[in-house]
Amino acid sequence: MTGEAVVLDETIHQATRLRIMSMLVGQPDNDRLAYGFIRKTLHLTGGNLTTHLRKLEAAGFLAITKESHNSKPRTWVHATPAGRQAFAIYLTNLEKALNWRPPP
Repeated sequence: MTGEAVVLDETIHQATRLRIMSMLVGQPDNDRLAYGFIRKTLHLTGGNLTTHLRKLEAAGFLAITKESHNSKPRTWVHATPAGRQAFAIYLTNLEKALNWRPPP
């Protein structure tokens, strides 16, 4: 591919947020992941994960819901339709960037 340079979405491109979005988008549309599962799987501290989730939530890429189960709070995270679309665009642009060649 030749032509213009490709710009990647910086909100998703950050390594930890890319890993979070990869996990969430890998789930079927209506499925969600537990906050604790994401934290443990990615080996993150609670504060670090919360910071990244807030950034993704502010961009509209994910939604966070809190519930109580047997008197214990549970936090769930799922990719929004906008987040799934943004991730698909990110992957398309990443592929373009990997195939980019400067004009002759």
